[in-house]
Amino acid sequence: MEIPTSLKHKPVVVVKNYEQIDGRNAYESDAKGLSLGLAQWNDRGSVEISAKVWRYTGEKWSRQSEELPLHRVLDLAILIARTKEYFSEAYRYPKFYDPEQPRIDRIGLQGDAMSVDVATDNAMLDKDIRLFADELAKNDELISERLQTLTTILERIGYHAV
Repeated sequence: MEIPTSLKHKPVVVVKNYEQIDGRNAYESDAKGLSLGLAQWNDRGSVEISAKVWRYTGEKWSRQSEELPLHRVLDLAILIARTKEYFSEAYRYPKFYDPEQPRIDRIGLQGDAMSVDVATDNAMLDKDIRLFADELAKNDELISERLQTLTTILERIGYHAV
């Protein structure tokens, strides 16, 4: 399926077959494509690159298609990797976290640090965190494959562990 080029987000690099590789939704996904391009919210004289997930309802392009600035996509990748690392050891806690120390990490980024915390404000946390841990484990192969691919590409372009 061709990703629209006449809408406000202007694709430059595209993945047209994303529905075939969308994790457990592969071949049945409404996420038809991914693109990197010029953001739809660009103001005159100001250009920003964004990533977009293109969703199609079967009749039209969905308003639920998501567009994110690239730094947010990378922040999400950082959050996913750190969360995966945390949950590999979370079984040590009876509740999968320490209620006295719900902070997972503070990750230094430009200007400040990203605080990564267990969502203790969630009234259903005890149940939700177990479901989350189970799903994370169930999807480990999918997530790990993508993180390994990302690691390989990052190393190839010169980003190595310090």
